[in-house]
Amino acid sequence: MNIADSPAEKISVLLVDDHPMVQGGLSACLSYYDDIEVIGLTQDGRDALDKALELKPDVILMDISMPSMNGIDATELITEQLPDSRVLIFSMHDSIEFVTSSIQAGASGYILKDTSSADVYYAIKAVHSGKTHFSSSIAKVLIENPVRAEDEKLTTREQVILSYISRGNSSKQVAKILHISFRTVEAHRRNIKAKLKIDSLAELIHYAIDQGLVGK
Repeated sequence: MNIADSPAEKISVLLVDDHPMVQGGLSACLSYYDDIEVIGLTQDGRDALDKALELKPDVILMDISMPSMNGIDATELITEQLPDSRVLIFSMHDSIEFVTSSIQAGASGYILKDTSSADVYYAIKAVHSGKTHFSSSIAKVLIENPVRAEDEKLTTREQVILSYISRGNSSKQVAKILHISFRTVEAHRRNIKAKLKIDSLAELIHYAIDQGLVGK
């Protein structure tokens, strides 16, 4: 028996997880809902970006720990290039560091892998409608450790770009490595300099070394 209340327009979902059993279980559970359609499966963050650009899913259910590119970096790239797609993190990690980084990367929600299939369904519905959704334990973590918007703090993506720049890569090279546009990299460079109140490349490299973003 199908569980969805009505044959509404289907929400397209891309599943990103490097464990085939998790993918298979999720796909099977979501198949019970008339208004959910799993349109793609992938096991890696970099492949997730390619699949997302190809399929343009409504919601991307994203694991964090994956080979080649982790889910947080993939989330930031996807939300930059596909602002209409919503990313819902689906992870076993419940630490504030992972949750904060995911939110800063653009995720619309964060649920744990012990979440029931019904809760996964409602989380997908929530983020698709423009809301945020968090597992109850994650919501508690956020209440106890609110994510602060600090102008001087670099986002995860800005830190990644700064680390590449500090290794001697040009903006064009960084754009190619991260699969983003040259203009996007240049915009990030301007933001980084403005936030850090730094003008020269030498000062940027010095900052990156101090912060452990690049080796000495």
